[in-house]
Amino acid sequence: MHSSRLSVIGRHLTHTESPVVSPSPLAMSANSTSPITTHVLDTSLGRPAADVPVKLFRRGERIGQEWSQVSSGQTNSDGRCNGLLNSLEAGVYKITFETATYFNKNGIRQYFYPHIDIVFEIHDPSQHYHVPLLLNPFGYSTYRGS
Repeated sequence: MHSSRLSVIGRHLTHTESPVVSPSPLAMSANSTSPITTHVLDTSLGRPAADVPVKLFRRGERIGQEWSQVSSGQTNSDGRCNGLLNSLEAGVYKITFETATYFNKNGIRQYFYPHIDIVFEIHDPSQHYHVPLLLNPFGYSTYRGS
């Protein structure tokens, strides 16, 4: 019985569903794996956060340069947004999660973070970068996933 639970959890963690991604020259096809992915879990409800608008930005080469939006999407029913990019370059990136949209859609009127920006640096573009967000109305946590 223990191994069947592990296989169910494993299938959930590796499951991919066609992402909802706005048209972009850098956007992935639904059957490909982006070098940057994300997964949003609502820890207050104990379930994936579906329909969270997500925007991906890349900062210019020098510190202080402007951010350029390179892609956008929305989390699917499993809280995942997998198809953000075709290719990756070294540099500083930012994922913006429009959490107010999610909270309002789910009837949550009191929250502290209307959006969350996670800024991270890519040194090795040959690797995959998974940026999960654990979300609740008054806090959040993130880490580099696999």
